[in-house]
Amino acid sequence: MEIISNCTNSAIKKAARALKDGHLVAFPTETVYGLGADANNAKAVGRIYSVKGRPMDHPLIVHISSINFLDKWAINIPDYAIKLARTFWPGPLTLILKRSELARQYITGGQESVGIRVPSQKIALQLLTEFENLGGVGIAAPSANRFGAVSPTNANDVNEEIGTYLSSKDYILDGGQCHVGVESTIIDCSGKSPNILRPGAITSEIISVATGLNISKSFNKNLTRTSGILDSHYSPKAKVILDVNAKPGEGLIAMADIPTPIGAIRLATPLTVEQYAKDLYGALRLCDQKNLKKVIVIQPNGGGLAVAIRDRLSKSAM
Repeated sequence: MEIISNCTNSAIKKAARALKDGHLVAFPTETVYGLGADANNAKAVGRIYSVKGRPMDHPLIVHISSINFLDKWAINIPDYAIKLARTFWPGPLTLILKRSELARQYITGGQESVGIRVPSQKIALQLLTEFENLGGVGIAAPSANRFGAVSPTNANDVNEEIGTYLSSKDYILDGGQCHVGVESTIIDCSGKSPNILRPGAITSEIISVATGLNISKSFNKNLTRTSGILDSHYSPKAKVILDVNAKPGEGLIAMADIPTPIGAIRLATPLTVEQYAKDLYGALRLCDQKNLKKVIVIQPNGGGLAVAIRDRLSKSAM
């Protein structure tokens, strides 16, 4: 496995060729780092499941470079889904749509739907474009961590999580820290109106304004299986406890206006909800690096991105 820290045009082309040859490439997106494989290569996609320790019936998200590739992967696309794609792509939004024949069972987890997104991160988009120039049509890429663990938001975390599981011909593209820090909003587009399965930076309020439709928010209660909807997920080794006072020797993640109790170990002090999301997974990893047994997390209040943060924390605390 090679970590590429200087992601030049030639380096990204080399990574795209590795994907086309059936190898894995971990790459940055604006949300978290993904572990990518050629979405049309069953053997390569199978390695994603093996490296992550991911159940085979847990579907993957296909990343494409633009809306122009959407109809290759999905059929019977509703008008509001097209509007969402045109409004929010590239960006942290995944659409769940009826699969085309191209979206095979090893991508969809045996379901008749497929998740598609266009990331906005520069390196990710260039990788997708170079891969498509080689004849590829999509990169399957869940988060680049062991299944159920904390998603990585920088290349060092990817290496720490899965480096020993990668082969000598796989790559990690180092694009620095992810800008958003929590996974994409996932929207089920199988009904008459959008249904949010997983909240993210593209909020229900924004989606409602863009589509003019009422938004359903079932989160993990929907029958559709998709990334990040299990009750327990995003979990460090330490026990995560929500909204209580931290005791001496316990980690603490909270907004900057919340003081640190005597003896508690401060892991993050974000000034804004956006900074909270960006810092959250790194702080949970820091807790494990410090070998702490417990981390106390004071959740942010309000709507918008705070909803996504609370969703991730509710799962990490299970």
